[in-house]
Amino acid sequence: MRIAELSRRTGVPIPTIKYYMREGLVPQGERTGPNQARYGEEHVRRLRLARALVEVGGLPVASAREALALIFSSDISEFDVLGKAQYALTPPRERAGDDAGDEAAAQVDELIARRGWQVKPGNPARRTLADALATLRRLGEDDYLDLLETYAETAEHLADMEVRAISRRGDLHAMAEAIVIWTTLGDPVLASLRRLAQEAQATRLLGGTAGKTAEEAAEETA
Repeated sequence: MRIAELSRRTGVPIPTIKYYMREGLVPQGERTGPNQARYGEEHVRRLRLARALVEVGGLPVASAREALALIFSSDISEFDVLGKAQYALTPPRERAGDDAGDEAAAQVDELIARRGWQVKPGNPARRTLADALATLRRLGEDDYLDLLETYAETAEHLADMEVRAISRRGDLHAMAEAIVIWTTLGDPVLASLRRLAQEAQATRLLGGTAGKTAEEAAEETA
């Protein structure tokens, strides 16, 4: 197929397709002339993945490129799949050098040890979590910090179900693709579900008026 057909099949504008190709997210097509190329089904799949990671998942182009390289790599092992995907999808962060940052880093280490999680010291998610906890501490949000163990328990339950489901795919490339997609798109899914549940619980516990504007609610109580 030509690039116009590729654009029609995927819904991705031609300029975006060319940008993804320049950035190495999608391979170049097979040249059939000076200004023409032919594309196949592998381009359709790769382009849809690239768009999902960048536009929906919000990944930086460099992270998306690394994640796609992992999915289509010919040299991966079952053990490496999850770790490499996690590292590709979680950018490294600099550690904040203050008391709150030090306390948060120690809290993360203690949490991991307490739950018996086998996590490498260099996992970038450690730093991301520590930064979030340090910021909460600086803002005096101790009530939120008290919920950390419950969050960890919930995360462990979700991870167990996800890893079991992914491992049943058998094929390493299918596993790698699922890990990248589930991790990237799972974050906005969980965040959205949490916000919906928060509104539902606020309505139930605090006597809110879900589904009504502030003006409509005021008119009913007038």
